[in-house]
Amino acid sequence: MEFSPHFWTTLNGSIPHLDTAAACQQLIQFADIPVWPQMSKLNFRENMYTQFSAPLPSLVLDEEGEKITFDTSEDITPALEAFYTPYLEDNLDAFTLSQSYAAGFYTLLEQITPTSGSSRNTAFSPSWIKGQVTGPISMGLMVTDQDLRAALYNEMLADTLVKNAAMNARWQIQQMKTVRPNVIIFVDEPYMASFGSAYISLSRERVVDMLDEVFAAIKNDGALSGVHCCGNTDWSVLMDTQVDILNIDAEGYLENLALYPAELKAFLERGGVIAWGIVPNTEAIFQTRPQEIATQLREGISLICDKAQARGVDLTPADFDNRSLVTPTCGLGPTTVEVAEIVLGVLAQTGAILQ
Repeated sequence: MEFSPHFWTTLNGSIPHLDTAAACQQLIQFADIPVWPQMSKLNFRENMYTQFSAPLPSLVLDEEGEKITFDTSEDITPALEAFYTPYLEDNLDAFTLSQSYAAGFYTLLEQITPTSGSSRNTAFSPSWIKGQVTGPISMGLMVTDQDLRAALYNEMLADTLVKNAAMNARWQIQQMKTVRPNVIIFVDEPYMASFGSAYISLSRERVVDMLDEVFAAIKNDGALSGVHCCGNTDWSVLMDTQVDILNIDAEGYLENLALYPAELKAFLERGGVIAWGIVPNTEAIFQTRPQEIATQLREGISLICDKAQARGVDLTPADFDNRSLVTPTCGLGPTTVEVAEIVLGVLAQTGAILQ
């Protein structure tokens, strides 16, 4: 799939709005690549961990207490059989996002058209749309069983997390291709920021294998895969996967990417794209100007290239010109509607300057 983004804009999933229709209108208007919104303040089912959890075996949803857990106190074999049967039958409908869990998904698909949006960028063909799914590593560390043991360390549950993410991603692709021909699915992995610490007992090989199973499912259904980590991590691990797009918090950790010049060059040469999370997603946006953000990113890319050259790796700023997306630093869900709407405007202006 030909994908050469020249600082096109898109977003992470979550937003603070309660009006789903109005939120989708703004996302279509301000982003080159619209994304369906996770309405994280609407209800607990829209939480990034709850949102994709419904098909999982032995899962207990406690809406009043706002938590989900796995109940492994009894034999979970029947629940596992019920999960794997539609998986083995390739029944994507069994992994549907319910409207009560993802209102923004359905609203965006109702509102978007093949030509809507992108009015600021006349060189951009509005043929792309973006979705997201919570990654198996973060899901497995966040959701525990009744004894507070992370699901990631239960081999039977860990495998269902991978396959659930892959099947839901494929279902999203199928639905989104009815409104736009080109689809991107980001796998959100905030807990990768803890990789390598005492907090995560997981090998590099296991991380790559788990993520690659999801990325391969996305690619095999004709879409592009992305991965989002909103903190610092060992970026070489993620670039070692099959992922197409690497989304980093460039405001806080851009310089850390310079630690991996050889891996970065190889990633770009195989068609990889960097989604630079450079637009603040907090009240800092009120003190920030689009030109300043654009300059910060250009200087950061030059710094990465200078450090690569110093280590004998031939990277130039031009290598990133058609291999770059621009996003906020992370999701907008935790902030206010006022902040989020300013971020959207600044994102659009920053993208226009860089383009």
